[in-house]
Amino acid sequence: MILGTRLRQLREARGITGTDAGERIRGSHSKISRLESGRTGFKTRDVADLLTLYGVTDEAERATLIALARQSNTAGWWHVYYDVVPAWLNVYLGLEQTAVVIRGYELQFVPGLLQTEEYARVVTRLGNEEDEERIERRVRLRMGRRRILERERPPHLWVVIDEAALRRTMGGPALMRRQLDHLMEVSELPHVTIQVVPFAAGGHAAIAGPVTILRPPGGELPDVVYLEQMTGGVYPDKPAEIEQYRHVMNRLVVDAEPPTATRDFLYRVLREL
Repeated sequence: MILGTRLRQLREARGITGTDAGERIRGSHSKISRLESGRTGFKTRDVADLLTLYGVTDEAERATLIALARQSNTAGWWHVYYDVVPAWLNVYLGLEQTAVVIRGYELQFVPGLLQTEEYARVVTRLGNEEDEERIERRVRLRMGRRRILERERPPHLWVVIDEAALRRTMGGPALMRRQLDHLMEVSELPHVTIQVVPFAAGGHAAIAGPVTILRPPGGELPDVVYLEQMTGGVYPDKPAEIEQYRHVMNRLVVDAEPPTATRDFLYRVLREL
């Protein structure tokens, strides 16, 4: 999806129609549409031909985009969970695994990458899923996602959590204590930044719901905005929309307590359980 968005931007900047682009790669306008929307895989030869057509001569950008084309055709580790991963989530998992920076705001729950296994299991049971085996597979998938924080070169995870999510007792006080302990532990990692928006902050820029912004590697590609909904995910991709959500996150980190206050805040919530 990142690659498709970038190719569309390059094509439109040069004033080239989808039909002309399709002819260049021995295809059609509909093929270009599928490529640009991330609904089909890429051939590296097609990407190279399109970059030449679009006048992209910078070797670093060409290498980054061609590498993305190769990656788009490689199944990720999460594909073994195909039965519990809908198409819209499959896209997000690929973005999450390659991002160098992940910024997010959560209103209802502890962010997925910071959930303990037992907390994740309680959250999963809130859905409509009743099959115990599928519930466990969803939990194992979520635990697998956490491994990106343990990599040699992990992404910088910067999350803002609403106080409501911390005070909502999921699975009982004992479980929440362990979850809060885990948050305090990971907040000490150099690549993890956690902030809390207290009730005292009142209304704020992201009060309408959760937001995630992922930064792809390389520096040549735009950020990706992800908005999770009950039955799917939305990826606003217009530059003005991306900038608006980036502005929301920037305002939110100002409204929230500073990262240096996070451990004390979590400890107070823990003590009051």
